[in-house]
Order: sequence, then structure tokens, then C-alpha cells
Amino acid sequence: MVSRSISVVALSLQTVAAFAQATTPPAPPTAAPLAAPGASGTRSDITLAKFQKRREKAIMAADTDGDGKISLLEWEAFQTKRNVKGDAAKSFARIDSNHDGFIDRAELDAFFARRFARLDKMPTAF
Repeated sequence: MVSRSISVVALSLQTVAAFAQATTPPAPPTAAPLAAPGASGTRSDITLAKFQKRREKAIMAADTDGDGKISLLEWEAFQTKRNVKGDAAKSFARIDSNHDGFIDRAELDAFFARRFARLDKMPTAF
């Protein structure tokens, strides 16, 4: 009688194990696809103006003397503080479009408008 009970339990466990292996687990929830700001079919409603304002606010933190523009020394210190890889002078030169040795808000707006346009052209699904 005991051996019969053990056989029934063993058979039940084998059946449950076989059933568990036969069923496929549900797919894990997926994150929303990454997409460019403003691209169709995305949850993002970011506009160029919002994009520029957010980025400008973050970058203008480099203006430590509060004169409304960023010098190369301020930019290098800012990039070092943020642990940014790469040549700070090169990134500064890319943004300083009038080559006056300072980054001002107009140059930031133009730089981020170009970046926004490039991101907006990216495909919505990878």
C-alpha cells in the first residue's frame, strides 16, 4: 500500500514536470520602442522648443560665472565633472559656431535644432 502511494506521487510529480516543460512561459513585457522625439507612432510629444529648453538648461549649468555664455575653461570643467569621454575642446568647437570662444544660448539653440532634426529622422523601431 505504501509503495503504491509512493508510485502515485512519483507519477504525479512526473506528470506535473512534463506539463511544465511542455507549456511555454509568457513573453516578458517589453519596453516601448525607442524613437526619435516627435516621430509618429511614439508616446513622445516632445517638440523642438521643449527639446531645446531641456538641453539648454542642462548645458547652461556650465556657466559658472553667470555671464550667460560658456567659455572653453567652463566647458572643460563641466565635461570633466560629468565624466564625459572625448575631447572637450572639439565638442566646444562644434557648438561655438561663430568661433568667438564662447557658447551662447543662440548657438545652443542652433546646435540642438540640428540634433533634434537628426534624431527625428531615426526609425521608430530597431
